[in-house]
Parts: sequence; structure tokens; C-alpha cells
Amino acid sequence: MPTTSVQLYSLRDAIADDLDKAIARVREIGYENVEPYAFVERAADLEKAFAATGLKAPSGHVAVIDAEDTAPIWDAAERLGIQTVIDPFIPTDRWQTADDVAKIAERVNELTAEASARGLQFGYHNHQWEFTNKVDGRTVYDLFVEQLSPETVLEVDTFWATVGGADAPAVLRALGDRVVAIHVKDGKVDGDILTALPSSESALVVPEALQRAFENQTPAGQGDVNVPGILAAAPQAIRVVEFDAYSGDVFQGITESLEWLKANDK
Repeated sequence: MPTTSVQLYSLRDAIADDLDKAIARVREIGYENVEPYAFVERAADLEKAFAATGLKAPSGHVAVIDAEDTAPIWDAAERLGIQTVIDPFIPTDRWQTADDVAKIAERVNELTAEASARGLQFGYHNHQWEFTNKVDGRTVYDLFVEQLSPETVLEVDTFWATVGGADAPAVLRALGDRVVAIHVKDGKVDGDILTALPSSESALVVPEALQRAFENQTPAGQGDVNVPGILAAAPQAIRVVEFDAYSGDVFQGITESLEWLKANDK
């Protein structure tokens, strides 16, 4: 089975209540890897929890593109054994023009060089708007990728790419080995989720319509996303299970996703 992980953001409420207990339960479910979020502020707590459980963190999410001081980010990544640092979110209002895309790509390339100097990889994680927003008929995601340095890696959120109208397996095949990780999530891909967007200030601030759509996400293999095709198109990528929100017990949700991957991701 390929390397499989879980995005700890899925469990943010449980982590807020008791980080050690939440991390221990992830290991009990059968995960060997996790993807922390906002890991700089809680590096000491995460380091302790990883040591207690044996969990590894090959990748991690943190806001790097807008950071004024990036040294603490690289320091925390090294401390936690994170090899690939991913920026999870640049809002839709900053992906409107070719100049917007060029500005973000230039910054990402600068950060890629910084990370490389520390022996790390740096990359970006998409949502739907990088595929729905277009310049001269081309998605801003395509424009962005063609301006990235060869060393910049990508984490493709396959659910959001699908919601944005992309053929996610085709996207993955075109990007090839620069895709180091994929977010594996499933659910409905039409209705409010197509047009309702998070706040430009934070991916955590969402309108009620999008919150309802989030809660319709399902474990892998139970929704509208072509998860089997996605997995086949990116055999090299770390599989990161994630729920933006979940209407049931999220620990049960990540359990069902892991069980489905064990049965179907060979």
C-alpha cells in the first residue's frame, strides 16, 4: 500500500480538546503518518505526541507565502521531521489576473529556494478557485504551474480540483512526479459547494452554504469523486485523508477512508 497519512485539520476540534489523546487515537486506528497544520505554534506538543505514538509527519501545512519571517517555519519542520512544507491557502481574490498568478509564483519560487537550502521541499495546496478562475480561457492553476521552478512540488486536493471542474486524474497525469501528495476526500461535488467560497481572510471562515456542503463530505469511495482513477494517476503520491468537515464521527470517517484505501489502493 502506498504511503498513507491523515490531515490533522480534520480532527481540529478533538485536537483543541486534547492533542495527545487525539494523536494517540489516530495511531490506534492504524495510521502511521499524519499531516499537521499550523505546526509552528505547537511544535513542542506535536513532537511529544509523535514520540509517544511513533507517528511520522512527512508533510505539513502552514501559511508560508505571506509569512514575514520564515525561519521559524523551517526550524519547526526540521524539529518534527517534516520533509515537505505545503502552503494550504491563498484566497480566490488573489487569483484573478495573470499578474496575480505571476506574483504568487515568484514568491513560491523564492520559498522553494529557501526550503531547499534547509534540505526541505516546498509546495502549494489548491482549492476549487484555482481551477474555476480563468485568464484568457486558461485556469490560473495551469498558469501558476508553468511559472514554478522545477524544484517546487505540489499537493493536489483532488476533491477541490474536481469541484472546480477539473478532470483530477488527467491533472495528476499531466503534473507527474512533481505531485508529492494528494488529498483524498470524497462527497458531493455540485450545488452550493461550486460557488460558495471561504473568506479572503481565512479558509476557516466560511458561509453557511459552504459549511453545509463541507458536512456532506464522505469517506473515500462513498461520494461523487473518481477516487480510484485519482489513485491510479498518482501512484507516487502520499495519500492524505482529509475532511474539511464531517456530519458524523470524524474518527469513524477517517477509519472508513483508511479501510477503503487498504482494500482498493494497491
